[in-house]
This record gives sequence, structure tokens and C-alpha cells, in this order.
Amino acid sequence: MNYPAALPHDLPKQIAEDLYVVHGCVKPNAVVRFTRNMIIVRENGQLTLINPVRMDEVGLVALEKLGKITNVLRLGPGHGMDDPFYVDRYNADFWSFEGGTTYTTPAIKYALTEGGVLPFSNAKLFAFNHLKEPEGIILLERSAGILLTCDAIQSYAEFPHMPHTNWLSRRLLPRIGFSKETLISKMWMKHAVVDQGKTRAEFEKLLSFNFDQLISAHGTFVPKNARVRVEQAIKKMFG
Repeated sequence: MNYPAALPHDLPKQIAEDLYVVHGCVKPNAVVRFTRNMIIVRENGQLTLINPVRMDEVGLVALEKLGKITNVLRLGPGHGMDDPFYVDRYNADFWSFEGGTTYTTPAIKYALTEGGVLPFSNAKLFAFNHLKEPEGIILLERSAGILLTCDAIQSYAEFPHMPHTNWLSRRLLPRIGFSKETLISKMWMKHAVVDQGKTRAEFEKLLSFNFDQLISAHGTFVPKNARVRVEQAIKKMFG
């Protein structure tokens, strides 16, 4: 099978106990390259890769030193390009919502459902129910509480804001709504959401969760005050 090539990325960086991020990127065309993150959750020596980003051989060696790559988890429909690489290379179990149409491989071994089983403990899964394709958010009930998100909530609030994003994209992204803050993307609302009123209610439900940190599939880690920033993003988007 031909897999997408590895693009520029960092080595795994620890951001909390048994939680790591790999800052990588995606290149949808010849001139645009922007930030994309892989989140790594470790439990009992086993790794779950969330929103996978393919790494080069040096990166994979560093990843393997963290533990055994056991699970690959797709949290949102637009982040499936590198799932087959990790599932095939490490014979990993694949977790995803059913019903996605952007990427239809690998075959789902464990279907994600709100409140259902996850491949690690002390966590709960929240699902959006009014989108064109399924997407979710994970609350890690560790330390201060950590939200793991895909595209629904993104954060560019912390330095370096947009790692591995090229010069053109750094100029373009703020003009289309991706400023240096925690945000709900207007582009995501336009292309992903079926019912904005019901989706607003789902975002507001998130505020009942106990969390203070956030890491999304784009941007950088928010080490504190994440709940306040998410609340501000909701107000900014919906009024």
C-alpha cells in the first residue's frame, strides 16, 4: 500500500503525565502547509495515537521508546490520511466513529460512541450529533482535566501558535478566521455542521465538564484556563 509521505514534524513532546503531542503538518496543495498534531496517550506501557500524523524513521524510533503502539483513534473525519500507516505497521487496533465518508479505511475494530469504551481509563467521550460526518471530543480526567479535540475546537493561543506552518499560510490563516486564540472555526461551522442551533447547545454542554487544559489537532497546548477560553470561543461564535 502507498502511504502519504512523512512531512516536517517534531519529536514527541510531553505535555502532561502520560500525554504527549507531535507537532506536524499537512500540505493540501503545492503552496499551503499548516499545523497538524498527533496526540499520544500512554497507559500501562501502551500507546493510543489520536489524530495520527506520520513520522519519519527517526520520529518513529522516538515514538516506540514511549511504549507499544497499540491503538489508533480517529477523533474527526478530516484526520484519517495517516491511520492506515500506523495500523498496518504496528498491527494496531483502529477506533473510530462509524459513518465517516472522507476516509473509509482502515476497517473499524472498535466503534466510538458517546459515553462508550475508550482504549484508556479516566476518560469520557463526547460526540457531536448534528454534523455531516461524526466528530468527538475526549475529556481526560487527569490532573486539571484535559480536553482532546479535533477540528471543532482549535487553539493557536500559545507560542509557537502554528508550528510547521509556512510563511504564506501564516499570512493567510488569520484572514480566514484562524487567529492566535482558542476558537471555533467559521470554516468548520460552514462545512461540517448541519444544525447550528443544536450544535451550539452541544458546545455549551461541554462547559459542564471539569477541565483546565486543551490540546487540539491544530495549534499548540493550552496549559491553563482552557475552559475560560472555550467559553469565550463559544460566545464569539454564537453570540
